[in-house]
Amino acid sequence: MSDILIVDDERDIRELISDILRDEGFPTRLAANSDAALAALNDEPPGLMILDIWLKDSRMDGIEILKTVKRNNPDVPVVIISGHGNIEIAVAAIKQGAYDFIEKPFNIDQLMVVINRAMETSRLRRENASLRRKEVASTEMLGGSASFRRLREQLEKVARSNARVLLSGAPGAGKELAARYLHANSNRAEAPFITVPCATIEPDRMEEVLFGRETTERGIEPGLLEQAHGGVIYFDEVADMPLGTQPKILRVLTEQQFTRAGGSDRVRVDLRVVSSSNRDLAAEIAAGRFRQELYDRLNVVPVTVPPLSDRREDIPVLARHFIEQFNQSQGLPARELPEETAAALQTMRWPGNIRQLRNVMERVLILAEDFGPIRPSELEPQGATPDNGDALALGPQITALALREARELFEREYLLAQINRFGGNISRTAQFVGMERSALHRKLKSLGVVGGVRVEDEVAAK
Repeated sequence: MSDILIVDDERDIRELISDILRDEGFPTRLAANSDAALAALNDEPPGLMILDIWLKDSRMDGIEILKTVKRNNPDVPVVIISGHGNIEIAVAAIKQGAYDFIEKPFNIDQLMVVINRAMETSRLRRENASLRRKEVASTEMLGGSASFRRLREQLEKVARSNARVLLSGAPGAGKELAARYLHANSNRAEAPFITVPCATIEPDRMEEVLFGRETTERGIEPGLLEQAHGGVIYFDEVADMPLGTQPKILRVLTEQQFTRAGGSDRVRVDLRVVSSSNRDLAAEIAAGRFRQELYDRLNVVPVTVPPLSDRREDIPVLARHFIEQFNQSQGLPARELPEETAAALQTMRWPGNIRQLRNVMERVLILAEDFGPIRPSELEPQGATPDNGDALALGPQITALALREARELFEREYLLAQINRFGGNISRTAQFVGMERSALHRKLKSLGVVGGVRVEDEVAAK
């Protein structure tokens, strides 16, 4: 349950209201003036504020505090109390966003009715915000391959901690999904998940976007760091963060506070930081484009997100998931993915990884001429290309060979495609192609294939 912040310059009144609320099961915090009230708000927004209009020896009066609260923390209901109540003050308070107005000396029953209603309003707002965040993106991770299982085990180990995580992997491999999985399985799951798309924010706007700004015309405009307070901030492709911004982010990570552009107040934040990059950050540091100190702060737990080429066993599961997803979200036909088409998908090259597979499945469904099973012939024109080990891609090469050489070439390319399809698992490959494992090993050796690669490729790599 969120607490209630009581702001009144009279100690007896503060403590009386606090005792009443505590008897009703509400935790409270107390403040005697505007500075203490704003510090408490900055430390942790309450579920409700009870605010006196007239505050002796205070830099700001109740109406000014109310304006600040509604500007910076619009979801916090404010109940105004005053011993000098009149219609004008009540109307002014309601116009500035107050939830209700109560005149001193107040009736306890009346006070509790207003507070219970206001706290219910606060609870519903938090629940709605939480539901909106959960609707933004799915955190479901699908797969059963060895590399995928290792990834999920790593994420589950680190999720419950507050350790900073640096995700590395190729574009489209699922780094943001891994970050959202960390958030959804952490003790911050009900708090915000805010993405900073470092590659798409203009460098001269980066600091304003991150730290927010204060102007006399528009007041306070919170930045992404402030919006992520209590939750997770995700620096997507952090290598693209401007060099001039990096030391300021380093300071935020160290001090957990910052100043908005154009402002003077220190804003405290409680953040968990997750970052990602498809670049070699060690090379970026050597080239002077990334700060070693920031890398050391972000790279507490390094996690590698494997490319789709290391997860070929998962391709049919992912493809069928995308078909179901597009059927539910866009009304596209829920076409069947037969085994022969799934096998074709597993032998394709996917330089764009999971993102490319998703795009291909969407286009296949959009351009479908019928609602029947998806045919292998529908895949290649959609941007997926056969792997170098795909026997169907030999074309004129095979027609220029004698039968024995053509058969050996076909067998080698076919078996390479199947080994890749099953992620290098020789036992599963042997079972699928209908051979004993020992016989398959002998066949691969005779064809110049060792461990899933051609002998000449292995020699060239040395």
